[in-house]
Amino acid sequence: MSEQTTSGTQRITLGKAINLGLRRAMERDPKVLLMGEDIGPLGGVFRVTDGLQKDFGSDRVVDTPLAESGIVGTAIGLALAGYRPVCEIQFDGFIFPAYDQITTQLAKMHYRSRGKAQVPVVIRVPYGGGIGAVEHHSESPEALFAHTAGLRVITPATPADAFTMIQQAIASPDPVLFFEPKARYWDKADVDVTAADQVLDTPGDVRAVVARAGTDVTVAAYGPSVTTALRAATAAESEGTSIEVIDLRSISPIDIPAVAESVRKTGRLVVVHEAPTFLGAGAEIAARISEECFYHLEAPVLRVGGFHTPYPVSKLEEEYLPNLDRVLHAVDSVLQH
Repeated sequence: MSEQTTSGTQRITLGKAINLGLRRAMERDPKVLLMGEDIGPLGGVFRVTDGLQKDFGSDRVVDTPLAESGIVGTAIGLALAGYRPVCEIQFDGFIFPAYDQITTQLAKMHYRSRGKAQVPVVIRVPYGGGIGAVEHHSESPEALFAHTAGLRVITPATPADAFTMIQQAIASPDPVLFFEPKARYWDKADVDVTAADQVLDTPGDVRAVVARAGTDVTVAAYGPSVTTALRAATAAESEGTSIEVIDLRSISPIDIPAVAESVRKTGRLVVVHEAPTFLGAGAEIAARISEECFYHLEAPVLRVGGFHTPYPVSKLEEEYLPNLDRVLHAVDSVLQH
């Protein structure tokens, strides 16, 4: 899963980057512990926790029963006792048994206690489609948690971000939903694994970045859709269109100023995500940009995403997910105004 390159830099997969980020956080703080189904000797379904129980022991990498509500409820108690638990939800669609614990307890404990209680719980959630899975294994429920005040919701798109952002999440005093794009687990890139300590300067503070500079259209995306947006930018360049790709990285809070700065330059915005467009994160971004950049917009903000249906069977998911053609069609549409 890794290849050594220059000193301090390894070419690793996104999944391995999370593994190394977890390892670094556990080495730094003995109060960090992992909890989840099959995360011990098996290393999790996607092998993200591979080798961690062997090195840190079963009291810090805990194989739990099949009970998501119990996992999160126990993590809340541990956090109140001074620990920093990191829970793994095996698949996105399995998070709903824990929805009550997350939204009525975890998200509100700090507010309910008037700031006296902190619950630094991280919940790792493999999410999104593109792996040909069965029902309940390809959901994108991030908007449900972004809508809940008191939770941070972040998602990496690259191995380098995965390595640093998981450490930021663990260091944050706030509860964090860490959504991992499962279709990108095997994407490889160079990661400087020696530059970890600097991420603690701003724990939990994750801002959007310009993944590719451009001048004609802004395409904002996050998680698995960033790669799609970058491919669209490459394809559009051959036809003379310059796309600026913004990797949002955080869904709650959303870095609206970064998107607005790009839109003031390009005058056009397309938002891309795998989740349904109906009441999705793109709707909030479209509304905010329409308010803040009204006199800079040359065309309506368009959204490209999943449809307002349950996630389909695997043989139809290519029709459901936002692909290169759908993104380019939206880009062409905003350029016609």
